Amino acid sequence: MSRRFFVIAILAALSAAPAAHPAANTDPDWPCVQRKVPELSIGQVWNAGELPETAKQWDKDPRLSDLAAELVKRSNPIDDARKQISDYIASLPKDQAHEKLEQLFMGVFDKINIERGLIISGISRYAESQRQLAADLRKKAAEVDKMRTASDADQTELARQTAQLTWETRIFEERVQSLSYVCEVPTMIEQRLYSLSKIISEMMQRD
Repeated sequence: MSRRFFVIAILAALSAAPAAHPAANTDPDWPCVQRKVPELSIGQVWNAGELPETAKQWDKDPRLSDLAAELVKRSNPIDDARKQISDYIASLPKDQAHEKLEQLFMGVFDKINIERGLIISGISRYAESQRQLAADLRKKAAEVDKMRTASDADQTELARQTAQLTWETRIFEERVQSLSYVCEVPTMIEQRLYSLSKIISEMMQRD
């Protein structure tokens, strides 16, 4: 397959990708196979009863807020996170443990929801950049093809334009591959939230 046709095939695949999953997404510009859920709800991840209003006051406790920030880090192994929660609760008076666990969940939920929302917005911007890049590459591919068929084409300029198109296409291909990974990140964040929610609710049941 010639480089030109390879470029066109990739551009066509990108253009068709959002339409390949119309039932999964209501946003036609969303580039991921994974369904777009802009914001999570507490009910999706919490099954330990209704949270009181005091749970929203987690940010008034600096130590708890710092712990929540540590727990949401994906670089922090979930087993270490479990121990950090256990150690924190063990350091509190027993009559405060239940309320603090509720606040800890709320802090984790809020922080993860914010991080996840920023990533989803970033994916949308990335996809828009890819669509613009695809349009530019289509235009450049057509121009190079026109030069190639011209009888009086400057061969030096043609070689330069072809090399530039090849380089930009390679960058485009790498970004397509990167997008596949980036699309997994919101799901990875959700899975961490589910795990932390389960740990916290189990500790509440022991309390």
